[in-house]
Amino acid sequence: MERPLEGKVALVAGATRGAGRGVAVELGAAGATVYVTGRSTRAARSEYDRPETIEETAELVAAAGGRAIAVQVDHLVPEQVRALVERIDREQGRLDVLVNDIWGGERLVEWHVPVWEHSLDKGLRLLRLAIDTHLVTSHFALPLLIRRPGGLVVEMTDGTAEYNADHYRLSIFYDLAKVSVQRLGWAQAKELAPHGGTAVALTPGWLRSEMMLDAYGVREETWRDALATQPHFVISETPRFVGRAVVALAADPDARRWSGRSLSSGQLAQEYGFTDLDGSRPDCWRYLTEVQEAGKPADATGYR
Repeated sequence: MERPLEGKVALVAGATRGAGRGVAVELGAAGATVYVTGRSTRAARSEYDRPETIEETAELVAAAGGRAIAVQVDHLVPEQVRALVERIDREQGRLDVLVNDIWGGERLVEWHVPVWEHSLDKGLRLLRLAIDTHLVTSHFALPLLIRRPGGLVVEMTDGTAEYNADHYRLSIFYDLAKVSVQRLGWAQAKELAPHGGTAVALTPGWLRSEMMLDAYGVREETWRDALATQPHFVISETPRFVGRAVVALAADPDARRWSGRSLSSGQLAQEYGFTDLDGSRPDCWRYLTEVQEAGKPADATGYR
């Protein structure tokens, strides 16, 4: 198996579940040493109150042939993030890839509720989880990343810039959170450019995360059973697909051509040739506009 990231060090901030877990597993399988962080451990759960833990993520990385180090971190607490980066520096002396995947806001969103009726406490908490966490992490991690040219920052979000530009994301707080993270990718690209670094915003498509599978009452092995109630779920993808997108970027010596851009897993699959676990290349964002929103019957032919 190719290991193009052998000798590299990555931090996946927010790797407990979902896209962060998929990215961590793929980075490890590609040879990187991966620090996986989050609030949920086997000893204590976050406010999500879900069973996934950072230790479990580290074990999945190991099962894929990689090396992962699980560190419990609340990325809203600067002292914890500072200690994390100091540990990476002490143990590895370098940082090559930073993936800002911290989120934690799904259960705070009140969908289809206008701002004047939405809980203000929940909305502001959502913004702190989605934006402040990324800023705190970059503040402490980027001095280590820029020691060597070629560092990569990936800001994980939901939706491409093109899609989000004219689609209201069903909550003013959610909408602002996801667009803001895209702008963080663009802005960090400007600041990293003099140091030979790259920053992008990256979105998966319709993600078959643990929470999404639970919502439809299916498992990864039986995900197609959900098509009976939501036929457009046919375009969905595993978290490993966006993980392979991050690996492709991190292994590309010419990755700076993407710096500052908003990218999707499906777009990068066409560029780099990687596939999802089933061998397909789902192109979710094109499908959503050309099939689902156009009122056509669910059919992923030509889109995966």
